[in-house]
Amino acid sequence: MFGFLKHQRRIATRFEKTALSHLSLLKLAAAKLWLKHFAIAT
Repeated sequence: MFGFLKHQRRIATRFEKTALSHLSLLKLAAAKLWLKHFAIAT
């Protein structure tokens, strides 16, 4: 999972100014990863 997040440039370089915005993007990236694996499993 961390490898996937490192490939997300916006998360790796932390473009967001506030911690809340950065955390929100982390959650979105995690959801994207989860949905990707969920779609493959079904």
